[in-house]
Formats: sequence, C-alpha cells, structure tokens
Amino acid sequence: MTAAAVVLDVEGTTSATEHVYGVLFPYARARIADWVAEHGHEKETRAILDDVDRIGGRPAGGDDKEAVRALTEWADADRKVAPLKELQGLIWTAGYDSGELSGHVYADTLLALRKWLNGGAQIYIYSSGSVQAQRQLFAHTQFGDLRSRLSGHFDTRTAGGKRSPDSYRAITRSVGVPVRQVLFASDTVAELDAARTAGWRTAWVVRPEEGGPADSARPPATGHPVYRNLLAVAEEAQL
Repeated sequence: MTAAAVVLDVEGTTSATEHVYGVLFPYARARIADWVAEHGHEKETRAILDDVDRIGGRPAGGDDKEAVRALTEWADADRKVAPLKELQGLIWTAGYDSGELSGHVYADTLLALRKWLNGGAQIYIYSSGSVQAQRQLFAHTQFGDLRSRLSGHFDTRTAGGKRSPDSYRAITRSVGVPVRQVLFASDTVAELDAARTAGWRTAWVVRPEEGGPADSARPPATGHPVYRNLLAVAEEAQL
C-alpha cells in the first residue's frame, strides 16, 4: 500500500543543511536589527515583537532594543522559537523578492515529489521554519516554483514542536487521512520517534551528502527504515 499522505522535513531531508545554516540563517541574523528599525511599526512585525516581549516577561510594546537582543540571542543559539522563525520568514521573503536569495532542494526531492503525486498521495511540509519561510523556499528553488506540488505546510505555531507526538496527531486531524496511511520522512530520529508514537509510518533519511554513511555501512539501529534519499523512500517505502 502506498501512502495517502507524505509529510516531509526540510533541513537535511528535502534540502541541504548547508543552505539553511550557511546561507539562510546568516542572512536573516545580519538583518534583524535593521528589519525591526524599518518595519517595527508594521502590523506583522509588531505582532512578532509583542510575542518576543511576552516570552521575555515584558509588557507588549516595550523597548524594541530588548526584543532585538532576544531575537539575536535566539538566532545565535538556533532556538526553535516561533517569533524568531516568523521574523526569519519575513526577512527571507524580502531576500527572495529582491533576488538576493534562492531556495534549494535536492534533485531527488523533485523526482520523489513526482512519484508520490503520480501515485495519488498528498504531500505536506513540516518544519520548525515558519509556514511563510517554507513556501518561499519551495517557490524559489533551482527547479522553479514547486508550491503547486504541495498540499500544505505545518510549523511549530500551527502544529507544535516536532519532538512531541501530539504535534503529529494534530497534523493527522488536519490532513484527514487514516493515521497508518501517513508517512513521515526526516533525518532526525527524535522527530521520527514522536511520529511513530502518534501512529505514523516513518522513513529515516540518511544522506551521504549530509555526512551519512556510505552504502557499505549502516547507521545505528533505531527501528526506523533507513533510506539514502527521498527518491529511495518514494520507490521503496511500504506501509
């Protein structure tokens, strides 16, 4: 039986970790203060800053310098905090629109998407990056705009943390597919563990490009089927 819904992680799974950490994160981090200074009065950015204040135990609408400091510290620590992810999404959108940024997906990701779609599966993205950031990445890949191939997106704001089984249960309710017909592909075992606890099928993507073992070696046993890329998942994974 093929999957009725396929849910994909981004970093290290559909796309190169180096693109995220070497290009996207530094681009946003360098522009946090300037973005807040220029856009802090706008509704979307103001809501993010108020959320930062709330998390920091400060009254909303406080000193933006404190919010900038917190956002910068979170960025440096790679914190998966919703307001940081949302601000990164805004900054990246501007970068994509200006042509300074482009998205990245592995070539086998494109082939896997085609195979799943031809088999009638719905395809979703679930990432700690904001939904806006996800959409922009897939809109600006080296293979063109891939958004039409995707049925939807989830992030930590809309579904919850990626290491909590409840997040995967929430996604199951949203996509309307029987739980055992949902397949999750990720490079992170803790996420796969949470998905399996929620009743999903799992695929551990261990890419050689991401430092995974060569064909002759095997990663440690985790109970999750192992694949070297997403095309292998699309061709070999069984429910």
